[in-house]
Amino acid sequence: MATTSLTVQELQPRLEQLTVIDVRSPGEFASGHIPGAHNVPLDQVQQALPVLRKVAERGEIAVVCASGARSQNACNQLAAAGIAAATVVGGTSAWAQDGKPLNRPAGARTVWAMDRQVRLAAGTLVLIGLLGDLALPGLRWLSAGVGAGLVFSALTNTCAMGNMLGKLPYNRRAHQAFDLNAALNALRG
Repeated sequence: MATTSLTVQELQPRLEQLTVIDVRSPGEFASGHIPGAHNVPLDQVQQALPVLRKVAERGEIAVVCASGARSQNACNQLAAAGIAAATVVGGTSAWAQDGKPLNRPAGARTVWAMDRQVRLAAGTLVLIGLLGDLALPGLRWLSAGVGAGLVFSALTNTCAMGNMLGKLPYNRRAHQAFDLNAALNALRG
């Protein structure tokens, strides 16, 4: 099954007909999401397949993330399971840049987008490896390992560092723990 894409301009007038699934971390979702979106983090899409299949039987699904990379990954997983879904090109970043509103729960704090967190963590580890090699010869191999991980990430369109960062406390909702079952119950309607 092939995946399709929607621009934010195509998405907005269809919000009432589509079920929007946001695959960002719970912390990212809480810091601002498209109105009516349901949070099913990318690392939990496989677990949510039975419910998402039923949602797709009722109508079309649009999948969104921060920029479009994770939503495309999720759409590929859904397509492999025989579930049609469209990825939102540019994600919530494009939605906000187009001047469209984001829903934010009261008291939610802003969390950096996952790709920004990955760039910071990878860059920091590379610098530690290179500068630390001056004091501890051989530490430069840390930098090489991070570089190899980034190449692997690009080739496989996966991100182990992003998955690990998504599990850290600051990427979770401040006011409550993420509950996939609650998200899936909301999708069941």
